[in-house]
Amino acid sequence: MSKISILIPAYNEQEVIDHLYQRLGKLANDNKAYDFEFLFVNDGSRDSTLERIKYFASLDNRVAFVNLSRNYGKEIAMVAGFDHVTGDATVIIDADLQDPPELIPKMIKYWKDGYDDVYAKRNSREGETWLKKSTSKWFYKILQRTTNIPIQIDTGDFRLLDKRCVEAIKQMRESQRYTKGMYSWIGFNKKEITYDRDPRIAGETKWNYRKLINFAIDGITSFTTAPLRLSSLLGFIISTAAFIYIIYIIIKTAIYGDPAVGYPSLMAVILFLGGVQLLSLGIIGEYIGRIFNETKSRPLYFVEEYHREKTDKKTHR
Repeated sequence: MSKISILIPAYNEQEVIDHLYQRLGKLANDNKAYDFEFLFVNDGSRDSTLERIKYFASLDNRVAFVNLSRNYGKEIAMVAGFDHVTGDATVIIDADLQDPPELIPKMIKYWKDGYDDVYAKRNSREGETWLKKSTSKWFYKILQRTTNIPIQIDTGDFRLLDKRCVEAIKQMRESQRYTKGMYSWIGFNKKEITYDRDPRIAGETKWNYRKLINFAIDGITSFTTAPLRLSSLLGFIISTAAFIYIIYIIIKTAIYGDPAVGYPSLMAVILFLGGVQLLSLGIIGEYIGRIFNETKSRPLYFVEEYHREKTDKKTHR
């Protein structure tokens, strides 16, 4: 019997965790041809999320959990989950129930047909603002045009991965991660399915615009060096224009003399060039900072508590 691990990163999800467990339990009970594992990764929650997960584990031997020592962020929490899942295939799903667990049997069907990565593409994104949808669309367009990796638009972490995909991602241990790009980078046989994303049934999103901007920067710097090339190209163009302007000034001074005017335009040019230089240094600094973090080779996370039931004595609800 094939085993399906369902990986759920959770951070302060006490309002929805019970609803999620009930729907996952129904999913497993309705698909008895497969052995299910529900692996919760508690990412340093400060509410009662961990207590609820422990309660589920006391009732149901399908429930396992990894309790991280602090909040590391969703990307690292998924790494911890990949390190601890035991299934022949793994489904990643958010705890907020915006992604319907009822779509998982369809993913399993395509997996049994031979696909290694069955990813869910969103037709609509209920509960999200126009600004968030627009900036997401612009980000993916920029990323697609600056990298040779086929990044999927409107596709998140909700997907089924074959065990060999999980093993491939586990080998990628960088600390500043963009896992959505890694799914594309590893390749393998992929299948797209579509769905309408629901709004959160309770609680609040943990993604504010500051985190989204940082996430976008991680995505761009992880999979393309286009910003560095752009800064080099911009520097070349401005240097060429400045050289031409210098020749123009020399010729003009030789013919008409130097009336000592043009201070405003001179300041504008100096400030413009200074701004471009600072922008270029900032782009270079982003890449150097990531090099610095990776060279430290620190562990990605620490586990405070890990639980997996080794017997079949408990019952399934």
